[in-house]
Amino acid sequence: MPRHVHHGAVAGLLSTLLLASPATVAAHGAEPLPLDARTAITAWSLEVHIWLPIVLLALAYRAGVRSVAGAHPGNPVPRRRALAWYGGLLALFVALQSPIATYDTTLFSAHMVQHLLLTMVVAPLLVLGAPITLLLRVVSPSARKRVVLPVLHSRAARVISFPVIAWLVFAGVMYGSHFSPLFDAALENVFVHLLEHALYLGAGLLFWWPVVGADPSPWRMPHAARLLYVFLGMPYSSFLALAIYSASGVLYPHYATLQRDWGPTPLADQQLAGGIMWVGGDGLFLVAVVAMVATWMRAEEAEGKRADARLDREDVRKARIAAREAAPDGP
Repeated sequence: MPRHVHHGAVAGLLSTLLLASPATVAAHGAEPLPLDARTAITAWSLEVHIWLPIVLLALAYRAGVRSVAGAHPGNPVPRRRALAWYGGLLALFVALQSPIATYDTTLFSAHMVQHLLLTMVVAPLLVLGAPITLLLRVVSPSARKRVVLPVLHSRAARVISFPVIAWLVFAGVMYGSHFSPLFDAALENVFVHLLEHALYLGAGLLFWWPVVGADPSPWRMPHAARLLYVFLGMPYSSFLALAIYSASGVLYPHYATLQRDWGPTPLADQQLAGGIMWVGGDGLFLVAVVAMVATWMRAEEAEGKRADARLDREDVRKARIAAREAAPDGP
């Protein structure tokens, strides 16, 4: 080994290796305090790289809403869309900054709650907020024509938003992450942990966009197809939950090797996580199905009223024609 070594280079190399290597305990650092009634409320993990983007997304949406209201006072952004967007961001904050996030690398059950929030609550609420529609309304005509619309109409957008592809991506992410080294790596490396969050949220956005989104999409499914699309999500979610619940051993070495002297055993915690996914996942899918049925019924009712109005106008027109034909000719 050379006798003369540049100390700055050594320090830089060590720093790089430390950043690139997995954390020795968990992606969030040291093991948190034992979970109890107090820590379940107070153990928030406020990280600027998480909460700041959420705040910026809320402010950007608010600015867009105000811009649309000023330019088109007769056609503002519907309040329900804004509430859905802010609700989605709030759920995202809870999933990634609350005690759920603090304990997600210590308790598999907390990790499962986090994943359900990202895929089954945050994603559909953000899609219901219709951010692309808002963007189309606030950008300049040139930006809309040259940037936004070409992206929306691109081949890549058509492929990833195709309902079958979106469904398979969602299912693939769920199974692939739980039965691959990715899951355990995400528990021990902060960068992989963030990547996993992005993967779950992205897959959730793709899954819900074709069925509940108000944004323009290359593909639009009839109501019956939307119901089938969501309903078929229940069996694969249940099978995954059952596989986790019924496993005879702890699936992930990270949880198995934690020296934790509080809470459930790793295997009991894993069974709890499987139960949460089973009951919580199917429950949220059922909520979505019921909401979609209600939307379908309202759409059918509205279409029926429009059809009745057309028939009424046609009857009035025919009556006027008949009255003119029956009127006596003038002198």
